Amino acid sequence: MKILKLIGCRQTLVALVVATIGSHAMAQTAARFEEDFDDTSKSWQEIAIQLPKQPNLQTLLPFYVSATATQTFSVAPESVTVGSDGVVRFVLVAKSANGARNVSYEGLRCASLESKLYAFGHEDGSWTRSRRDSWTAITGGMANRQHAALADGYFCDARSVAGNVDGMLQRLRRKNPINPRFAQ
Repeated sequence: MKILKLIGCRQTLVALVVATIGSHAMAQTAARFEEDFDDTSKSWQEIAIQLPKQPNLQTLLPFYVSATATQTFSVAPESVTVGSDGVVRFVLVAKSANGARNVSYEGLRCASLESKLYAFGHEDGSWTRSRRDSWTAITGGMANRQHAALADGYFCDARSVAGNVDGMLQRLRRKNPINPRFAQ
């Protein structure tokens, strides 16, 4: 009888030690998970960019901005990328009613709903870097309505990048925006 009690005590002691070690390991894992999970203390870092080639004007993908827009807007499909920093970068072509064309290399940051102008394109294929090298909030107002149309319609979904580049280009080609407000 004493042997059975001793064996039972040993099993209980072993179970208690295993439970204690297990709960300690789980607590350490949970603490590490919480530390890794809370990335608010980690600052966002933008990657270095390389300016693309000038766009092929024959392959531009136009997109709808609004009924009152005074320019038409297109994206060069070969220029659309998603960086490891979560920024969608692209060449934007704006064309006025009288044929004047502006080419720019830009970025959209879905997480913060901001845009950035990196450079202006010239007909000789060269680029001039923008002097205004800062992120600007996308408000959907007159000044950056084209950015709102791209962000809400094609590139972003609920402050996240909306899939991969192929999906974005398919939405542009099919004129099938995520947000129906930007459908023609």
